[in-house]
Amino acid sequence: MFQASHQHLSGEFTLPLAIDSAYPLFTPLGETLWVPDWQPQYFHPADGHTAQGMVFSTDHGGETTLWTLADYDPANYRYRYLRVTPGSRCVQVAVVCQPLDAANTRVQVSYTLTGLSAAGNAAIREFAAGYDAMLAEWRSLILAWHDKADQAAANGWPPASGA
Repeated sequence: MFQASHQHLSGEFTLPLAIDSAYPLFTPLGETLWVPDWQPQYFHPADGHTAQGMVFSTDHGGETTLWTLADYDPANYRYRYLRVTPGSRCVQVAVVCQPLDAANTRVQVSYTLTGLSAAGNAAIREFAAGYDAMLAEWRSLILAWHDKADQAAANGWPPASGA
């Protein structure tokens, strides 16, 4: 008889970015800036603007995952997503950003995962084993993106409107 795996994982990292620069990077649209191959398909709202109740999907590793933004609290710099990979797992993802000072932000990320099948349980075990490395990679990817954006700005990109 199938026994669902249920696991909670949590971790954090610090970004050398002001809170108003860091927080938007964890929206579906914001993640397109720094996550390789992140291409959400938006169902509601169709333009992908961040709103509580938004629904989108992603494809990764041969799986389609359906997402909804269950809690959106920009005043307190919080997101909570619910996602389901049909036949595999159901996951809650919470991201909380906290300003440490004017130029640094702490990012807390937690995942609560429940297996929906033996394959889902295996995916959860694999995910848990790489969780800390994943958060370190997120930080590295964001910093690499930020460095490129700074270089482009130093070189006059984007051009002023009307140029």
